[in-house]
Amino acid sequence: MSNFDKTMSFKVERDKNVKVKEILKEVYDALTEKGYNPINQIVGYILSGDPTYITSYNDARNKIRLIERDELLEKMVKNYIGIEEDK
Repeated sequence: MSNFDKTMSFKVERDKNVKVKEILKEVYDALTEKGYNPINQIVGYILSGDPTYITSYNDARNKIRLIERDELLEKMVKNYIGIEEDK
């Protein structure tokens, strides 16, 4: 069996003090207030890792960088398919 046939396991390490939903909402609001399409900008950031997709208005750029992109994606997938978050 080659390495290409094996499934790698991936575990997201979390900082329990970061409130992802709250931060994401603040970033969304800042992008909206500045006239950007917030969904497009956030997706651009997640895909590229380039923080310049996020406005610095209301410290949104620094806030979103508190969240690991893999953690953000994990939470979005869980939300999309209706899995409750770990408490």
